[in-house]
Amino acid sequence: MSTIAGLAPGIADTLKDRNQRKASSVSLLLSAKDIRVEFPAKKVLEGVTLGIGTGDRIGIVGKNGDGKSTLLSVLAGLLTPDQGEVIRSGCPTIGFLGQADTLGKSGSVGRAIVGDVPTYTWAADRTTRGIIDALVGDIPWEKDVSMLSGGQRRRADLARLLIQDWDILMLDEPTNHLDMRAIAWLANHLQGRWQKNAGALLVVTHDRWFLDEVALNMWEVHDGKVEPFEGGFSAYVQQRVERDRLTALVEEKRRNLMRKELAWLSRGARARSTKPKFHLKAARELIANDPPLRDTLELKRAAMSRLGKQVYELVDVSIRFSPEGDSRGKDVNKPILDRIDWLIGPGERIGILGANGAGKTTLLRLLEGSVTPTSGSVNTGKTVKAAIVSQRLEELEEVAGDRVREVLGRHPTRLMVEGKSMTSAQLLERLGFEREHLQSLVGSLSGGQKRRLQLLLALCDQPNVLILDEPGNDMDTDMLAAMEDLLDSWPGTLLLVSHDRYLMERVTDDQFALMEGKLRHVPGGIDEFLRISAESESHPQERPENSPPGSLSPSPLPQTPLPSLTGGEAFQIKKQLAALERKLDSLKKQASATTAQMHEADPTDFVGLGILEQALQDTRAQIGTLEDTWLELSEKLEQG
Repeated sequence: MSTIAGLAPGIADTLKDRNQRKASSVSLLLSAKDIRVEFPAKKVLEGVTLGIGTGDRIGIVGKNGDGKSTLLSVLAGLLTPDQGEVIRSGCPTIGFLGQADTLGKSGSVGRAIVGDVPTYTWAADRTTRGIIDALVGDIPWEKDVSMLSGGQRRRADLARLLIQDWDILMLDEPTNHLDMRAIAWLANHLQGRWQKNAGALLVVTHDRWFLDEVALNMWEVHDGKVEPFEGGFSAYVQQRVERDRLTALVEEKRRNLMRKELAWLSRGARARSTKPKFHLKAARELIANDPPLRDTLELKRAAMSRLGKQVYELVDVSIRFSPEGDSRGKDVNKPILDRIDWLIGPGERIGILGANGAGKTTLLRLLEGSVTPTSGSVNTGKTVKAAIVSQRLEELEEVAGDRVREVLGRHPTRLMVEGKSMTSAQLLERLGFEREHLQSLVGSLSGGQKRRLQLLLALCDQPNVLILDEPGNDMDTDMLAAMEDLLDSWPGTLLLVSHDRYLMERVTDDQFALMEGKLRHVPGGIDEFLRISAESESHPQERPENSPPGSLSPSPLPQTPLPSLTGGEAFQIKKQLAALERKLDSLKKQASATTAQMHEADPTDFVGLGILEQALQDTRAQIGTLEDTWLELSEKLEQG
């Protein structure tokens, strides 16, 4: 019988033999034959047969409720199938991380992670010490687990699991409650945890960037089946498009959505580095004539017509904890936001980065108007009409006892989506609702359904500023793609807080990082934010009182000096950048048109081809000059 996380061998034994394990040739660790699982109202798995071998790194995707967690529980031995069997070769040990942690309601953090193992035993092991430093180095070792936040509990539970050796590691939504830095660390750890052709990883997650980092193969759970795909998430999307194109079994609406998703993926380095074993020619033909994901300039023009020139201007804004904050364990003298100057223009699509507890939600609430600054001022444009989609689904509490159709009936507004007029019911269907769901009580909907209804109701109010706080929570990958597709054509200013890296990069054009109360522009996006965070942690500091022995507290992130540019100067630079972007867009279209003319020209007309070639070179030279100017202005704006 395999060993599950809760029945793991002693950590001391694990540490003793960790370095004695060597990579072996690929062999089958676990197999499932003809698995059937049926619940009272639904058949979840039917006739599922599969195997897990050494070296497998498998990502599991599928719609909410299709059986991903059920499959993982069956393979781990935590759920007995109604039919079929799970066979384990050589009694492999299995580490299992569920969506709910197993830390208990009380006891110290240290005891929850290492149990009764003496400090000198686990601290002497470099790998164990590294895991504890990375995940819980900032949490007091003697702190009671009942006092931990959701993110801290998740990190402690991960540390408890990862410090032990497992032949197979099964993780169910491991990125839940983790911030972007912790997610990046976990991906890096899993990439290097085993040698090649050793160990096996199965992970259920809606985090598509994480899947691309850790998965070498994908399983899609749907209609009671498990369908395998080669490659990570990018390759999975490509193969799904190819499968749909060849079989023509998926409706046109879904095909268009996946084609657009493929267009996004094909532009990134991740897709270029993925080499799935199937022909890509047909898949590329699908996107050959596709327009860009969104016309940024056109959306900005539409936004300016609705918003005018001013959206938000923050002048020397600070927010500090209330005097009673110390009862919650907060430092009342430490500002959440510290003297921030920030100008947000019409049509900007901004992502806000930062660790858990950095103050991102507070910043959004400040802009929305539900939080008042301790000092400084927030100047809001006269035409601004903001809608916020909060983490806690607060907007749906008042209508929890109403049926979905009744709620939609109060919002008869027709919305323009990609040039087409749609009713709220049609738009809800586009977001994955079936007709029978319209009769459901709002309070009985699943978390993902509530999240989608919440977004729709926000859009029905026809805001010109949309504030999204973790909008992807509880959504599966298909619904995330549908939401992103909808946001692509939404004209207005968009502000997003999310730990979903894929979502952040997909729907925003510019990112800012909130670090130690300061707001810092990061032109390099998430990669730059993670690099800055890593650099700050590379400088050892004294560990806090009661922190894990041998651990170091995370170093404070570098303080960003107050911008030397005034708000007006920064606004002028932004106007110049916008003008340059319009000119660059025009020149790039001109270059594309010239290239098309060259392809259509008579190949024997050397004079004509020469003229077109010279025109193309001149256009490209102008593009290069303007891009240099754009970079100089961007650096000036960043350095402030």
